[in-house]
Amino acid sequence: MSHTIRQQAKLLSRVRRLKGQMEAVERALEAERPCGEILQLLASIRGALTGLTGEVLEDHLHEHILHAESEEGRRQAVDEIADVLKTYLR
Repeated sequence: MSHTIRQQAKLLSRVRRLKGQMEAVERALEAERPCGEILQLLASIRGALTGLTGEVLEDHLHEHILHAESEEGRRQAVDEIADVLKTYLR
């Protein structure tokens, strides 16, 4: 069983909170709220997304690298993380 399936309820809850935060930004823009308020909302979203990313990444490291069933599986997981990090750090 995949770690994302075991943690599905918790991860989906975090995603739904992020969705709600994005909707709050949309409402703030439509209501022409001050830019400082909008920036604060965006900073909160970034923090929440970073936390979610970190959680999935940590689980991925444990599941697919630390406890890999084979050396090939471990290599594939490392390659996946390397590709994601390249995109993330751009």
